[in-house]
Amino acid sequence: MSCEARELLLPVTEIRRRCTGESHQSLYPLCRPGTTAVSIASAATREQAELEAAVFFTVCKIGGVSAHPLGIHHVRPQAQRLTIRLLAEPGVIRYWAEMLLPRDNIECADPRDRVGGVCGLRSRTGNGGVHLYRPGHTGRLLLTGFPAHWWDRVTQRVQYNYTALFTRPVWTPIEQAAYATLRASALEPPLIGSPLLRRIRATAGPGPVNSTDAWTTLGGIRLETTDGPPCDEFIRLFTDGPCGLGWQVETVSCACHRGREEHLGCMVDFRMPNTEQYVYYSNLRWNRTMDARRRELLAEMNQRAFTD
Repeated sequence: MSCEARELLLPVTEIRRRCTGESHQSLYPLCRPGTTAVSIASAATREQAELEAAVFFTVCKIGGVSAHPLGIHHVRPQAQRLTIRLLAEPGVIRYWAEMLLPRDNIECADPRDRVGGVCGLRSRTGNGGVHLYRPGHTGRLLLTGFPAHWWDRVTQRVQYNYTALFTRPVWTPIEQAAYATLRASALEPPLIGSPLLRRIRATAGPGPVNSTDAWTTLGGIRLETTDGPPCDEFIRLFTDGPCGLGWQVETVSCACHRGREEHLGCMVDFRMPNTEQYVYYSNLRWNRTMDARRRELLAEMNQRAFTD
């Protein structure tokens, strides 16, 4: 296909690119004759969705370290697998490993707190990146964008610092108990967490520093961005359309068009279709920049990634 023909298909991939961060070049093979927009595949199995949701809710505490929320440059959603390209920053890779890999919090009695990280998660390097999976489950994630040996080095540090469970080939009894408790409590709802991770770039604003956080609350989840996208764009991406989730807008408090010096935030309450579950979205406007302090913080994270 000629470059001119590919450029004519830019509008067809536009919305998915905005949601996932993928390039037009990687998406144009998915453009079929008569296609007006390239959609985003949902997780094919519940176990796939559960794994993605568990990863999303666990790593979203990273805060703002770059223009890329959660340290994710882009994602590649497929029905049977989600590929996540991370920033090639040792500190980001260390954070992901330390937050995700399961460890035994011996001092905690509650099964939900006994396991730190994602219960049952195991990893292996090779075949294009770092593979994340749960033994006996169908869910698969692939981490790319950095040298695979970085993962091996940071997992050694995690294993040294904690009572590691991820070295076991199968689920441990305490992981099985934690998984059963979490699944029954709906603290990591797959119908919300999985689609959000597959559209993580839609939560990013145009500024140099972005962060996305989410946690469960009464009746749904709280989704919070800092210096995120304008409300009209966020609503357009998550409601209707080829990549939307069908969320229904209940209430809107928007300050997008007021002076940025006022540091006003926005709030939008969504209701998921055919349910009583809500997504309470807020966008904090801090007008952050990649200043010297933030660059120093990232440099320190990188320096300590393989040593502490």
